[in-house]
Amino acid sequence: MKNEKLVEGDSLPEFELKNQEGELVKIKDYIGRPLVIYFYPKDDTPGCTREACSFRDSYEAFTDAGCEVFGISGDSVAKHKKFKEKHRLPFQLLADEGNKIRKQFGVPTNLLGLLPGRVTYIINKEGKVAKIFNSQIQAEKHVSEALEGIRNS
Repeated sequence: MKNEKLVEGDSLPEFELKNQEGELVKIKDYIGRPLVIYFYPKDDTPGCTREACSFRDSYEAFTDAGCEVFGISGDSVAKHKKFKEKHRLPFQLLADEGNKIRKQFGVPTNLLGLLPGRVTYIINKEGKVAKIFNSQIQAEKHVSEALEGIRNS
């Protein structure tokens, strides 16, 4: 995949990243069910914590829809493990150290290019991008947008 921005209707690019336990997650193993893949700037910052806890608090609605949720940032496996445990997050956090997957998806940087963007991708059962929500400051709105996208995909 080129360094282009994913758009609705595109196929989900294949990728592998380590989760908070250091286990390799191959995204192709999850095709066949809806997915929410959300990119966020950094573990344990105020906006990212609100976003992660909002996904946690609505997690049952996602699992009831047969959906898997993944959070991705450039933080390390160890930082993800600490963040997941501290906030009792029920979904996997994937370590994109070097931001290779972020670039593959075309997630923009915000705030004069200083801060990694906050973008949520809803992937349908066929592995196609059904919806994209991009908002740096409306961290909690990513959850309602994702739920709506899952219901409509």
